[in-house]
Amino acid sequence: MQIRNFTPRTYQLNILNTCKANNTLVCIPTGLGKTKIAIMLAAEVLDKRPEAKVIVLTPTRPLADQITKEFQECLDIDKEKIILLTGETHASKRDVKYEDSQIIIATPQTVQKDIENNRIDLDKIGLLVIDEAHRSRQKFANTIVSKNLSEKGTSRILALTASPGNTKAKIDEICENLGITAVEIRSESDEDVKEHVQKKDAEYVEIEFPEQLKRIHTMIKDYYKERLENVKSFGIYKPLSVVNKTDLILLQRRLQGEIQRNNQSAFYGMSLVAQLLKLSYMLETLETQGVKSLNYFLKKLETETSKASKTILANPKIIEARKELDKLKEQDIEHPKFNKLLEIIKNNLETNKNFRIIIFATYRNTVDNIYNLLNNSGIRAIKLVGQNLGLTQKEQIESIKQFNDGVYNCLITTSIGEEGLSIKEADIAIFYDNTPSSIRKIQRAGRVGRMKEGKVIFLVTKGTIDAAYYWKSKKDETKMKNILYKMKDKGISVKQNSLNDFK
Repeated sequence: MQIRNFTPRTYQLNILNTCKANNTLVCIPTGLGKTKIAIMLAAEVLDKRPEAKVIVLTPTRPLADQITKEFQECLDIDKEKIILLTGETHASKRDVKYEDSQIIIATPQTVQKDIENNRIDLDKIGLLVIDEAHRSRQKFANTIVSKNLSEKGTSRILALTASPGNTKAKIDEICENLGITAVEIRSESDEDVKEHVQKKDAEYVEIEFPEQLKRIHTMIKDYYKERLENVKSFGIYKPLSVVNKTDLILLQRRLQGEIQRNNQSAFYGMSLVAQLLKLSYMLETLETQGVKSLNYFLKKLETETSKASKTILANPKIIEARKELDKLKEQDIEHPKFNKLLEIIKNNLETNKNFRIIIFATYRNTVDNIYNLLNNSGIRAIKLVGQNLGLTQKEQIESIKQFNDGVYNCLITTSIGEEGLSIKEADIAIFYDNTPSSIRKIQRAGRVGRMKEGKVIFLVTKGTIDAAYYWKSKKDETKMKNILYKMKDKGISVKQNSLNDFK
């Protein structure tokens, strides 16, 4: 079997050599051709085992469709032998499709179900490719499928990702779950990659946190500190000044266990922690999102019946903070990020009216606010959010198509736009807010600088959690790369789990 319509690059061939001999985790930047490595390995496997089949797992239907087309274009094989299989295909027909095809691209859940229902002859699978392999946590469908094949011992496994995780434990977990025995990593500075990397500028834009918002922030923070004093009696021994959201979530889990043991005081503790988590969210929302987003959250609290929500809304400091928020709303005062975002977009579109710009925001409410701001300012913007937030898959695909075709030059999106959808390369990616996750940072930034030069712009509120998240994700990305290079050089010595470990 021959590849066609592309010429393998040196680093792809070097990585391929490792993949032929080992179950391999491949970590290379977005846009450097991870799928091409899978295509080359599929050709190698099918050359040696013409009767074998290849399964490619990818998390979303749109991405599966894209990969199917890429395999069909790049392999010298009858297109009908390369199929896209989804849960929408009736079960009675899937047996025949597996039998008649040679390369199957599907979502992990679809293949897991078909294995459970004995629709797949596992002895015939010669290669399993797992796209977006960082999703391969314990009991996830990727993991279950991989374990079923590993126990047969007849299939090579290739795991692909731009970012598997920021700790050795997380990376080891993926390797254990997928039966990985080797790691290949490349970054923009590697000799065999340099010539194929496009210039990608990064711009750090610091935004002052204005006095009007600081006053409201202080009111909420004072109440947060008052409530925090009360957690001491529930076994928090750290200085209260360094207690964070993670500590509160761990305490919440412990209190849930106490409730199951009928500890009555744990009910109060649970309500207290719920208040603290909501107050923490309010502080973060004001720092990173804006006035409208905080107002939206407070109105949402009014609809809740929990004691935590009612206690917060009844507190004098919160009542005063809401009055101040109302004054800002009347004066049309927002977080200065909005004006800076508008200024950046206008300046860039004046430079080139055909620029495509992606704006990332964590919350749907912020996406709506940015959408209204841009369209009211004469900028052609469209939004892309998840199906659980209001768009059907058909509407998502249509939004992406209109952005790809240039009908709109700005796409505002939540995490749904970070991975799993076929969005054409943009010229500029703007982080309206910052994420502490190195995986999400890498995925966001990967939307630019693939085939042409690009720019990533980070909007960061000075002296807030926004800045902390920016530096954390940057530090974790460096840490992740260092871990992977060590694993590549020294090899892998992780426990290989059996299928029984996930039942």
